[in-house]
Amino acid sequence: MIQLSQKTAYARSLLETIISNGTPPSSVVVAWTGGKDSTVVLDLWRNVLRDAGISAPPRVLSLDTGCKFPEVTTFRDKLAASWQLDMHIVTPPADNTGYPVAANVVDCCRRLKVLPLQHAVKSLNVSILLTGIRRDEHPARASSGHAEKVISPPHQRLHPIFDFNEMDVWAYTFERQLPYCPLYDEGYRSLGCKPCTSPPTNTSGHERQGRNAVKEQNMQTLRSLGYF
Repeated sequence: MIQLSQKTAYARSLLETIISNGTPPSSVVVAWTGGKDSTVVLDLWRNVLRDAGISAPPRVLSLDTGCKFPEVTTFRDKLAASWQLDMHIVTPPADNTGYPVAANVVDCCRRLKVLPLQHAVKSLNVSILLTGIRRDEHPARASSGHAEKVISPPHQRLHPIFDFNEMDVWAYTFERQLPYCPLYDEGYRSLGCKPCTSPPTNTSGHERQGRNAVKEQNMQTLRSLGYF
């Protein structure tokens, strides 16, 4: 069994390669949801930048669909201020008023997440997008590997904690005393938009059982559209 220390070392090595390859840190952006996984990635990237002597704050983008839990956005904003992040909040191009949120989960995610993400990657000149996805979260993510090349808009997605499992994420979080959204203390294990997320009824079940079942069934379709 691979130890957390080994997984962490490999995650760091992926991030350190970005620096050693001469990629400008300004073109590297963390897709930060305010959730536990992307917070771990953000912490890893902060440490790599610091150890490389780079003083510029990490650039992060946060997709705000207008449907997020207020606890998530409050946590996000407090941590962004505390860690002095260069944060870009990305929103859908139009007001959601009147839009039937979650009525068609594929179209909803495309409209509220995928299209704004694509626009942000282009407008921020992102060459590498760091995400917190993991292989054990969903079969549709398991085949992605640690890196993916995206054609439109052209950029690379790097998944440093791809090999972590849920317990690894929490072990890393507690060992390094990272802050996290208080909803996790209320039983939530995976945080998405409010209409499509509920606390799991069976704590011994899968981590994402509280997520919208139709969305989970269509994850491969969503990923083909540009969802990560």
